[in-house]
Amino acid sequence: MPKGYLAFILHAHLPYVRHPEYDAFLEERWFFEAMTETYIPLVKVLDRLVSENVRFRIVISLSPSLLAMMEDPLLRQRYERHLSGLIELSEKEMERTRHDPGFHCLAQMYHGLFCEARDIFTIRYKGRLASAFRRYSECGAVELITTSSTHAILPLIASQPEAVSAQIINGLEYFESVFGFRPRGMWLPECAFSPVLDGILAREGIRFFVMESHGIEYADTTPFYSVHAPVYTPSGIAAFGRDRDSTKQVWSAREGYPGDPDYREFYRDIGYDLDYEYIHPYIAGDIRVDTGIKYFRITGPTAWKEPYHPDTATERAAQHAGDFLHKRIAHIEYLESAMETAPLIVAPFDAELFGHWWFEGPRWLDFVIRKTVFDQDILELTTLSGYLERHPVHQTAMPCPSTWGDKGYFETWLNGKTDWIYPLLYECGHRMKSLALKYARGRVPALTRRALNQCMRELFLAQSSDWPFIINSGTASEYAARRVRDHTARFRYLADAIERNSINEEYLSAIEHMDNIFPAADYRLFARPA
Repeated sequence: MPKGYLAFILHAHLPYVRHPEYDAFLEERWFFEAMTETYIPLVKVLDRLVSENVRFRIVISLSPSLLAMMEDPLLRQRYERHLSGLIELSEKEMERTRHDPGFHCLAQMYHGLFCEARDIFTIRYKGRLASAFRRYSECGAVELITTSSTHAILPLIASQPEAVSAQIINGLEYFESVFGFRPRGMWLPECAFSPVLDGILAREGIRFFVMESHGIEYADTTPFYSVHAPVYTPSGIAAFGRDRDSTKQVWSAREGYPGDPDYREFYRDIGYDLDYEYIHPYIAGDIRVDTGIKYFRITGPTAWKEPYHPDTATERAAQHAGDFLHKRIAHIEYLESAMETAPLIVAPFDAELFGHWWFEGPRWLDFVIRKTVFDQDILELTTLSGYLERHPVHQTAMPCPSTWGDKGYFETWLNGKTDWIYPLLYECGHRMKSLALKYARGRVPALTRRALNQCMRELFLAQSSDWPFIINSGTASEYAARRVRDHTARFRYLADAIERNSINEEYLSAIEHMDNIFPAADYRLFARPA
């Protein structure tokens, strides 16, 4: 028997960005980059581990909005086109660098990675990457969980419990439509918790969720074992807290592994470095953007960067994996001596750290999993359901409101830059409930039903946590603000048309075509008792 457990949780989420009204759209590249640099590299790692019969268990959260993009035929087609462009660019790079052996080898590496990504996506998984994750779930290697429909910060809309309930129920139903089962756990968006969520989650059969450490540590009853064992909420849901040390060691660019000088430099990309006329066909029109081809290593806190050496970086990833495991073993041995139940280290991460921000991250994860399975017997990789099955008895306490955002609470999403969003959401939420109750029973004309369902989609899309986050960070704030305004304006237009009984079918069809998320969405969720 192991002395303790380690639970890796990778949360994969992107906002729903799909613009069929344009031939190409800059922000759709967020999805394409994540596919090429994070999700497909993770699939490569997991495929190899499963095929080699490595007995491991981790947790992966896939948000409904990300799944909807993975399943969308238009985005799948555009992603294939994007991959073809990367392959063409890498071929040109191999020719351009043919007299420079160091850069030529890197150009060859990228060409191989892009070709392999295309093969995995188009041939192995027939354009349906979600089927890879279903395979890992079926063989027991991965516990799949999900989050709310569009990753809304649930405590910030909790004054309208029917909106919270609809976000959760629709997300669970969409997940089930893709994978054929309902998950037992839920990733609370941004780990945002408040006690009002407890009863809603319990009614939907959620068995556990993950939250920030201080949400557990400052619960209404002091936890015996801090974050190293879950607590049960009054409704009986297990709340697992993040272990700060293990996650900071991985995600921190300054203090953690990703900042090592031998790792690839994220901020040097040929999309900015090369001549405009040469790179123009592979960037976003006149806007220079990352291509994913990066030739330099971090080197150090200097503008001068040295060439990247993949073999050296791989060696560092192996060393860092060993260091991570060594520290977790020491921690487990210490905890085991002081606890009456098996200690658990919960290590949750945004999946996009692995591969996108930290190029070597998937290799590091592969090394950690293999070293944990083959090189020691002190701790064991587990899923959260697996831990509860082995160790079902825990303390009861109500966690406190918290997030894993900056300063630990809600300021990242609710501040002077973003406070204008919430009155719009509350207004639309109130109207959505009124309309749903009005049309909850009796025969509803097909056109009205379509408009009501589209109203709910527009509200869901407006509620996404990504828009206030982006506005607050200032990275693409105009686009994010426009998305909130566009979705709430479309909601208002459709609600007005429903109330006046003057629905324009042509306009409704155009909105349905643009914002086609969750085809089976049912407005009557807003009429259910919350």
